[in-house]
Amino acid sequence: MFYDLNVPWSEKDRELQRTIAFLDELGYDVVALTATLGKLPGEIKCLIPSPLPFPTPARMRILRRCNMFLTDPTTNHRIPQLQQAYDILAARPTDERTLQQACHSLDIDLISLDLTQRFESHFKFKMLSEAISRGIKIEVCYGPAILASDATAKRNLIGNVVQLIRVTRGRGLVFSSEARSVLGIRAPSDVINLASVWGLAEDRAKDGVTREARSVVEFSRLKRTSFRGAVDFVYGGEKPEVAAIPVGKNKDKGEGKRANAEAAKKRKAEGGNGTPVSVSGEEMLGSKRAKQRLKNGAMGGGQKGDGETGSENVGNVPVIRKK
Repeated sequence: MFYDLNVPWSEKDRELQRTIAFLDELGYDVVALTATLGKLPGEIKCLIPSPLPFPTPARMRILRRCNMFLTDPTTNHRIPQLQQAYDILAARPTDERTLQQACHSLDIDLISLDLTQRFESHFKFKMLSEAISRGIKIEVCYGPAILASDATAKRNLIGNVVQLIRVTRGRGLVFSSEARSVLGIRAPSDVINLASVWGLAEDRAKDGVTREARSVVEFSRLKRTSFRGAVDFVYGGEKPEVAAIPVGKNKDKGEGKRANAEAAKKRKAEGGNGTPVSVSGEEMLGSKRAKQRLKNGAMGGGQKGDGETGSENVGNVPVIRKK
């Protein structure tokens, strides 16, 4: 799956629908719409509506992302509220002090740098490696340099990306477009080739639009839905609730049916006369065989010699024998 985690959102932008449709044609599966905040408002809510006011491709997954400029450190305590309102939370440092703060202490998902400008100092390995070890990725946006008419912006982008690749050793980099129109979008294969030209290995470049981007989405989801990103509540196969027993007339009818069934069983066991029925061995042999033996006994089949009389029961009927 291919990811583009930075597509600027604007209510008045009519090109956004065309941009999303073109990303779908290029093969992107997950797209994040970005709302940029300079100063946090009093009431924090998602600025991107759900669902969107225009139709989107059925197979594409649309995420909502917040891009926050780090200018006022006193508002950093409200970052957890932003995480609950958006799918992805990214910070854009404006200087070295805010970049160090984002790498060391802020609970964010992405560090998005404006690579078209020239930074006062070089990137430090210790600072960025700490952010990557905490699960925070570094985002590289290629769209502004493509659409920029100034050659200085393109030169700054190439120089900063080469420096980032050298400092991070190609790990933890995510490539996004940040394009406001279809002219600034490139296919995933083109992004991989462009990163290879900048000095990144091909497998690392492919991870920048697949595996690394997916880890950003999944880690952000775990922060919102689990306890400290470690314990998650899943469906454990609970049994459905048993419906309550009806009361009133239905209950009386059910009890009456059960009572009648028990009475019928009792009458059947007593033989219909109130007297328990004894089952003999002859009856177990079958009615036809028992009748035949009863007939043989009545015809004198039970005699045992001259001068002897006796009696025996055949089929529960007494038979007298002569001696």
